[in-house]
Amino acid sequence: MKRFFRIAFTVTCMLATMAIAAGITLRLTLHLGDTVIPSFSGLTVAEASDLALKAGLDLSIENQFYSTTVPAGRILSQAPVPGAKVRKGWQVRVTESLGPQQVTIPDVSAETVHDASMNLRRNQLDLGTLAHIDAPGEPDLVLAQTPPPDAGVDQPRVSLLLSSAGSGGSNAFVLPSFVGLSYGQANRSAAGLGLKTALLGQVTTAVPASAPPTGTGGFHAAEAVPQSTGPIGPVISQSPEAGHRANKGDTIRLTFAHLVITAAAPEPAASPAPVSSPAARTVIVPTQRPAAAPAKPAPVPARH
Repeated sequence: MKRFFRIAFTVTCMLATMAIAAGITLRLTLHLGDTVIPSFSGLTVAEASDLALKAGLDLSIENQFYSTTVPAGRILSQAPVPGAKVRKGWQVRVTESLGPQQVTIPDVSAETVHDASMNLRRNQLDLGTLAHIDAPGEPDLVLAQTPPPDAGVDQPRVSLLLSSAGSGGSNAFVLPSFVGLSYGQANRSAAGLGLKTALLGQVTTAVPASAPPTGTGGFHAAEAVPQSTGPIGPVISQSPEAGHRANKGDTIRLTFAHLVITAAAPEPAASPAPVSSPAARTVIVPTQRPAAAPAKPAPVPARH
């Protein structure tokens, strides 16, 4: 009987020792396989992948969203959160930023404020500031908008300038766009609104191919008098810009690529020296004629 108890006690001790050893081994194994999740926010996808590989984690891009604060191609959020302790090989789900959303602004000019508001909402845009100005016709019509149509913007908010029924005694109105019009079209439109125009651009002077005047000896200078001005191409910009308030009699500056000034045929000038002229005028200076050679004196006969 004693021998039986001795054997049983020995077996029990061996089993307890094996259980304790197995527990310690399992605990050590699990502890050595743990890792702490780092922060991936703000990193590029490549940088986040390298960091996850070093930490023994599996990185998975789960979603992509627009963001006005995190640039495109960088990590926007993650799960689990940074600092969590997980086993190696754990999957970390991240969201990639697509950057700010670029939206195209529709043209809501001549629409009522209600229709314009509905049009903006359909395009996932917000209605910004509303301003009014006295204008003939129906009230609450869109006269101008900011940003302009077809502009790509990050902040989807559109401000509107609306018409208002005033006393009718005001000469104020909203400037239209002259960009893209020829000189004749822009000039007629501006004159119809009671505006004055000032032309801007690179000046190119064209002189008629007539023969320069000649005289008798010395320099002869003649100034080409500007005869007509003609812009080349359409209007490329204007100041003030479209949508600004203007009054009859104001001057609008229209910019063209080139302004050609045609000069009339020069008249002979009596001045012996070339005359300086501004950039819009041309000075023609003919080549100096060679002076006649002086006569040789008669030989004096030698005295004997």
